[in-house]
Amino acid sequence: MGKTHERIDGRLRAFIEAQPVFFTATAPLDGDGTVNLSPKGLTGSFTVLDEQTVAYLDFAGSNAETVAHLRENGRITLMWCAFQGPPNIVRVHGRGEPVFRDDPRFEELLTHFPDIDPTLHGLRAVIVVTASLIRDTCGYAVPFMSYEGDRDLHRKRFEREDDASLARYFEKKEHIAASIDGLPGLPLPLPPRTPQDAAPQA
Repeated sequence: MGKTHERIDGRLRAFIEAQPVFFTATAPLDGDGTVNLSPKGLTGSFTVLDEQTVAYLDFAGSNAETVAHLRENGRITLMWCAFQGPPNIVRVHGRGEPVFRDDPRFEELLTHFPDIDPTLHGLRAVIVVTASLIRDTCGYAVPFMSYEGDRDLHRKRFEREDDASLARYFEKKEHIAASIDGLPGLPLPLPPRTPQDAAPQA
């Protein structure tokens, strides 16, 4: 039997934070549009901001379907599975927003990812998700699988890039500036990072 949770805390939070991989699902409003499902990994690239809000880092290397869908309608579901230990599946349904590099919130959000050097991975945005429904289910049919460690290929590929070369890479790659269905994706050229001390005062 599934259970609905009011907040992300306690054992639920511990379970989410312990998983080495999670999945994101988004879709455009157009009923004929392309549904997108993405795996997310890399230790330290996900964080729980508070009992209703989570965030993860969006890196170079893939299309910008998630970013495009969130810019259009904000709908997103995150899912974690237990591949070791007791079976469990957790889904967070909510509203997501890509926070880009020129957003005054960007630098403060990066402080929640102390184990990641954003300059090594071609960081494009921070995805912030506010939960509207949090549920878990049994996961009885999910197989046991062992986690051996993170791949180092992503870092090796993008650590040599700077802002200018990343911009050229994105401009040449399909489905970055626009999604498969033509929705606005990643802003190009890459917006410059706004220094934290330049953020407007409340």
